[in-house]
Amino acid sequence: MVVCGDDGLAHRLAAELRGVYREQVTLVVPPSGRRVPQPVVGRARAASAALLDMVNAAVNRSGNGDQGGAGREGAGQAGGGRELEATEPTEDVLADAGVERAGALALVYDDDETNIRAALTARRLNPRLRLVLRLYNRRLGQHIEDLLDQSAALATGNGGATGPGAAESSTTVLSDADTAAPALAATALVGTSKIVETDGLLLRAVERNPPLPGQVADPGLCTLALLSATSNDPAGADGSEDSGEGPQLLPDAAAVQAATGRGTVALEQVSYSGPSLPAGRASVPPFAELFSRRLRWSLAGLAACVVALAVALMVVTDDHPVHATYVTLLDLFSINEPAHNADIGRQILQLLSGFLGLLLLPVLLAAVLEALGTFRTATALRKPPRGIGGHVVLLGLGKIGTRVLTRLREMNIPVVCVEADPEARGLATARRLRVPVVLGDVTQEGVLEAAKIQRAHSLLALTSVDTTNLEAVLYGRSVRSGLRVVLRLYDDDFATAAYRTLRAAHPGALTRSRSVTHLAAPSFAGAMMGRQILGAIPVERRVLLFARVEVAGHPQLEGRTVGEAFRAGAWRVLALEVADGSASGGGEADEEGEAPRESRLVWDLPDTYVLRGEDRVVLAATRRGLAELLGRRTRERSPG
Repeated sequence: MVVCGDDGLAHRLAAELRGVYREQVTLVVPPSGRRVPQPVVGRARAASAALLDMVNAAVNRSGNGDQGGAGREGAGQAGGGRELEATEPTEDVLADAGVERAGALALVYDDDETNIRAALTARRLNPRLRLVLRLYNRRLGQHIEDLLDQSAALATGNGGATGPGAAESSTTVLSDADTAAPALAATALVGTSKIVETDGLLLRAVERNPPLPGQVADPGLCTLALLSATSNDPAGADGSEDSGEGPQLLPDAAAVQAATGRGTVALEQVSYSGPSLPAGRASVPPFAELFSRRLRWSLAGLAACVVALAVALMVVTDDHPVHATYVTLLDLFSINEPAHNADIGRQILQLLSGFLGLLLLPVLLAAVLEALGTFRTATALRKPPRGIGGHVVLLGLGKIGTRVLTRLREMNIPVVCVEADPEARGLATARRLRVPVVLGDVTQEGVLEAAKIQRAHSLLALTSVDTTNLEAVLYGRSVRSGLRVVLRLYDDDFATAAYRTLRAAHPGALTRSRSVTHLAAPSFAGAMMGRQILGAIPVERRVLLFARVEVAGHPQLEGRTVGEAFRAGAWRVLALEVADGSASGGGEADEEGEAPRESRLVWDLPDTYVLRGEDRVVLAATRRGLAELLGRRTRERSPG
């Protein structure tokens, strides 16, 4: 296995392959001199550094018995393999890394162009190589995936076939932002902290409190995990990945019944029913969007005056209503003949119509200016409305923040964004979605207040700087102690320190810390091993994977019932993919060997259903469980 990258995802992925799948990994990273610490923005540099020292000091005083976690991020280096330093993944570098003999290559550079260029080079060096690319542009990723698969098929002589050789040379394009966004956005849902999407179906993992004596917790679709015994302790270590008594993933019925005083995580199929945008917002007509309320009343008043004058003219002259209206409009625009020889009533009405026409000119000019201003500001950033409340404050509109913003708006959740960079990539998305944005450094006074943090429902701190996220969360909690907060934290030691301190200071408020690389690495590792990872649900700071697996070739599944295939603590079959209209699954494959597009998932599988070789299932698995499930094919695969 070869992993090439320039940030934390590369190291996390290499550790995942070494520690979970026991693979020999060659890691290609930039020279150490070019690897700089994460930047701290603007004036927050000194404040954030001091803040980190204070948090670490507080944890050291309260947790003298804890085991040190230093070097956890690079622990995978000891598992086997080597590390190369190279500025760019050129052809010589890839050849030196052993791409020609490797079974899989992951290109996880932060730059899409670098990954594409290296993928084209690697495909030329080894047509049978399994490629996993990290691309933010999803549409481009689909085209690149098809292109690389076609070139591999031509080079290996498989044409359009899908045999073992084709499976080995497959290309998978993933995005760490897309993988992590559901779990990060889910905290904005009421009562939901974990989420996964599969085939358009929204599933949530709900944390349930420990049942009272004599009660049994509702398992939902199934019980995914038992929470750690310290999860209800504000000073507990469940904010780290290596808690003392960690959560028990995929327990069996006996373990769930025997567990006392421990909360559970249950899987449910739900639709969003939390706070939404104001109901009248989507039904506002275009006319009301173009003109202000004062101008609309002015136009309505002038129209009423025109109608009154037409009626008066019809009464005075005994004229037809249509002709009376026509004459009134001529008088209004001063293009009618003067009524010299008419009676006094007609002359008064003509003077009133002319005076009304003078009043109409500034109103029409104001309407034109307002319409032009509306079109001009349609491309500008919106400001938070004065009366907004119950919304989500999202900090950071980079790759991760933009994907999370899209997820939140798809669920109709009101959002206010805060971004320091006026050129951030997510500003265009916020403008298109008409989301209010506050431009400014979140660590400066008044920025969070402008985002109405005092009336917000939750705060998502998703900038790329750990200390900035923590500082924003601490300030938000000082404004509103019960604020629901989610931090994007990469360093696990820092996450443990911050989590414990926040839980101890605000035991009644929900606090979560999430690492994007920790959420994304299992999906990338699974793709390198040849499996499609649908999503990942964090359980405390561990991860439970959801994967789509073909039963054929897996003796742990094939020929067994759903109940027999369940392995406690390792994997569990959740659903069966069947052709739409089929009752038993195993629909006919199309010419390319894939399931029909009109397939659907059956979740209420009986434990007596026998899994057949042609079936495709969705299962939940731990990282080690998925590695064990893949073990047989991994051993059978030969290098190159």
